[in-house]
Amino acid sequence: MNIPERMKAVLLTGHGGYDCLEYRNDVPVPKPEAGEVLVRVGAAGVNNTDINTRIGWYSKGVSGGTTNDSSEVGATGAQSDDASWSGSALNFPRIQGADVCGEIVSVGDGIEAGRIGERVLIEPCLRTHPAKQTFEFTYLGSECDGGFAQYTKVAAQFAYKVDSDLGDVELASFPCSYSTAENMLSRSHVANGDVVLVTGASGGVGSAAVQLAKRRGARVIAVASASKAHKVMALGADNVIPRGSNTLAALGPKSVDVVIDLVAGPEWPDLLEVLVAGGRYATSGAIAGPMVELDVRTLYLKDLSLLGCTSLGPEVFRNLIDYIERGEIKPVVAQTFPLREIVEAQEVFLSKKHTGKLVLIPPTD
Repeated sequence: MNIPERMKAVLLTGHGGYDCLEYRNDVPVPKPEAGEVLVRVGAAGVNNTDINTRIGWYSKGVSGGTTNDSSEVGATGAQSDDASWSGSALNFPRIQGADVCGEIVSVGDGIEAGRIGERVLIEPCLRTHPAKQTFEFTYLGSECDGGFAQYTKVAAQFAYKVDSDLGDVELASFPCSYSTAENMLSRSHVANGDVVLVTGASGGVGSAAVQLAKRRGARVIAVASASKAHKVMALGADNVIPRGSNTLAALGPKSVDVVIDLVAGPEWPDLLEVLVAGGRYATSGAIAGPMVELDVRTLYLKDLSLLGCTSLGPEVFRNLIDYIERGEIKPVVAQTFPLREIVEAQEVFLSKKHTGKLVLIPPTD
């Protein structure tokens, strides 16, 4: 195919409000270097991390959750020198977008030309040592450019061929959220018969965790707003606790084997109380606020395991591709937007009225 010299893309120009998102039509198309592939982006999902990075929420100076107010102007207390996944300053401008479904259209030296034409999903966690768990990585759309553009490039081993009847939009709902959820379930060793509590269950990662935990044979209790309970139940949840309820009162102490938490915030201590002795807690988010109160006695007297989950295990994304190809999980797409409407998409995302994923579609011309 004819690859243009310039493309349309959304540039993140710094940390702050929506004015830091700049839609451009003159961004150079990246050139694949040795070992890399160039992917024409068919669709790209929206995630919490896009907003968190933009507003500077990863900075240690931030103690609040992610809200509409902070999205307008940036997170209170954010400092640019540590507001990233790596804890270091980001280089701007940056093209965000961790969820990418697209087609390989060009390859760099050392990559077989036969890969051109493959439809692929990109693993967003670009591990320094792909074959083993070392917790050293960069993240697509954070430390390097991602999918909020017509084209993106990535090391070839992170572009996974996918054979599915699903469309690009549906496939783009999987990479970030589902790999995050699968990683949490893997790290916490969720198995058949476990009782699993999923907070934030109507969001992208939460809805993925519900499906993936059920796939493992777990009994799933979800926390979601009452208005979304029927949608979360349709994904496989066995019970839904309305958001804002007292989780400990609803479940009772020592009633859950594993907590998959995306919320944190002031109600966090109850999540440890509902865990059985020897229970496992895994987190990859803190939308209600990152600062929590921990009674260390609860931690050690109950022999609990607390797991922070960011870097993907080496088997996680390959397993996810297999689940997709076998039809064992289904996409949950709430709404799509043209790429140029990224601000509207983030506003809808922060309203928290949807279930599943919001997906951006770049122009084809």
